[in-house]
Amino acid sequence: MITGTTQKIPIVQGDFAVSDAEGVVISTVLGSCVAACIFDPVARVGGMNHFLLPGNPDRDGSDQSRRYGVFLMEKLLNGLFERGALRSRLQVKLFGGARVLDARSDAGAKNAEFATNFVTNEGLTLVSTSLGGLQGRRVEFAPVSGKARQKFIGMAVPEPEPKKIKRELESVGDVDFF
Repeated sequence: MITGTTQKIPIVQGDFAVSDAEGVVISTVLGSCVAACIFDPVARVGGMNHFLLPGNPDRDGSDQSRRYGVFLMEKLLNGLFERGALRSRLQVKLFGGARVLDARSDAGAKNAEFATNFVTNEGLTLVSTSLGGLQGRRVEFAPVSGKARQKFIGMAVPEPEPKKIKRELESVGDVDFF
């Protein structure tokens, strides 16, 4: 559990934050969006981003570009490297990608797939994921220690099923990753 914090840094869609200060917690709320929490345990620096869409926009830094995973993953990695992180030591935790809307296209699944592929293609170490599902998440990340905590939010709504088969939903509470 993340406790004893002195400063909370909230981020929203299209945003990222990097810190090497003790007592800082970066937080966000996710639905179909994905957040990558990345840290270097030796340099004791970490950061989080929050992207809305997978893919590769025009890299002009405009408000539109900031919504895309490629842009925000690059910004986060560069912020970490500027504070002494090394690619070989980076550890990644991914959150989000829920199916929160009843739509034909599952944006959450596309975001989750993009994020895991990006981590693999960049040769980064993926240490944990909490992707998919039907509920949003509140995520808190301590960038110096790499500890992350999530809390599922909202009520899980079952997807439409053929022949109206009833099913029970699991009750899910807080999950701590270390």
